[in-house]
Amino acid sequence: MREFMHYVTNAFYGATGWNEDNTYKEVNATARELIDFPLPRGLRLTLSSLATPHFATSYQLGSVDIVDGSISYLYSSVPLTNVASQSDRIPLPALLKSYRRLHELGSRGKPWLLDTDAPAEPVLQAVAKKAAITSRLAAANAKQQDLDKNRSSLLYGRLYLPQSLLEGLVVKRFSSALQVQLSAVSAQSLRNGGTLLGLVQYDKGKYGVEGLASTDGGLLGVRGLYNFGGDASSSPTDPTSENNAERERIYGRFSAGGELYYGTLNKSGGMSLGARFATLPTHRGTPLTTTLTINPLMGNINATYAVLARDYCSLATRMEFNVYSYESEWAVGMELWSNRRPAGFLLGANPAAEPEPLAEKPKVRERSFQAKMEWRLDEPEPTKEPAVTADKAETAVKKEEYLGVLKARLDQNLRVGLLWEGRVKSLIFSLGTGVDLHKLGEPFRSLGLDIQYSS
Repeated sequence: MREFMHYVTNAFYGATGWNEDNTYKEVNATARELIDFPLPRGLRLTLSSLATPHFATSYQLGSVDIVDGSISYLYSSVPLTNVASQSDRIPLPALLKSYRRLHELGSRGKPWLLDTDAPAEPVLQAVAKKAAITSRLAAANAKQQDLDKNRSSLLYGRLYLPQSLLEGLVVKRFSSALQVQLSAVSAQSLRNGGTLLGLVQYDKGKYGVEGLASTDGGLLGVRGLYNFGGDASSSPTDPTSENNAERERIYGRFSAGGELYYGTLNKSGGMSLGARFATLPTHRGTPLTTTLTINPLMGNINATYAVLARDYCSLATRMEFNVYSYESEWAVGMELWSNRRPAGFLLGANPAAEPEPLAEKPKVRERSFQAKMEWRLDEPEPTKEPAVTADKAETAVKKEEYLGVLKARLDQNLRVGLLWEGRVKSLIFSLGTGVDLHKLGEPFRSLGLDIQYSS
């Protein structure tokens, strides 16, 4: 389950038009979230609030061996007015869904054409003049809003107690394609009392490049991702056209990239290469994502495959192999959504649902005397469509909403992770446990419950 601050940060990226998927570090994001989802430990309660469209707070209290907690604050220069902050109104997929569909590559950075110096036509009527002025004012307003988004910023801070650990994040946009992030952690247990990481991100849609620098080991690095095919091609094909049936079947985007980093203090470096193919939202077939990453220096090969089998079911598998040691690892993950409560989901029935009334048998009307005399059938009666009231429509919409999701994973060591997440009234909960099938005497390795409430 994503935390409320993570949800608000994603809303900030969405409001400013920043594409988080167009970066090399998110190549394996879909399979990672389907397989490596975190399991709660102990009892943890989180109270959050989006007090104003610009300011959010969050307070967390947990009990794992000791009582601990944290206090978080977030400020956004862009008003987050269209964000559902109440926990009973937040769409559950925004917090719980693991399968991530790629966003369409938007056309950012287009010049705004404001032809203010063009002479007016002598025959221009008053209505046309008023329409032109209104259009230019709207364009100027849109341009100003776009400039505000391009200069937007986000500030985030979190204090962990009683460890006295402080972490912070600063995000600053300088243009539609340039963004800078600074993240820092301060704690006595860290070397030099803390560490600072800086990221410079440049996203042009077709490609994305990142440069990073960290005070931990004097790390310097660069990574990039290049897209081709699908909506990234120079002449993208419309997958809905009838003449492109084959293209529609596999319509997606290929991405290839890599990273290179070097530690100036320990004089060591590393690199990796990766590729991804993912179907686009306009694809009519089954959504899928497959990736392949290689670390030539360490000899690791990682392959993943994730598929959205149904709207309510996602599956993922991962295979890792080392060419030097011949060691291999595998893991599978599943996500199953349900509009039933936990008991009904496990028993195959919804205990909260009212029993459906038995369908009435259609009444057979006897032929009229006139039809019998003329050796024919009566004319069929016009069928009356049942009227749909506002209450019935609202009930139908409510029934379509998911009530929870079951997540499960299994690896080569027969370690099982089970997680049930959903909503009860205004509380969003996450109940999970870890099971080790190799130790049937004490199979349960962890058990936890997380509860979130926001207003």
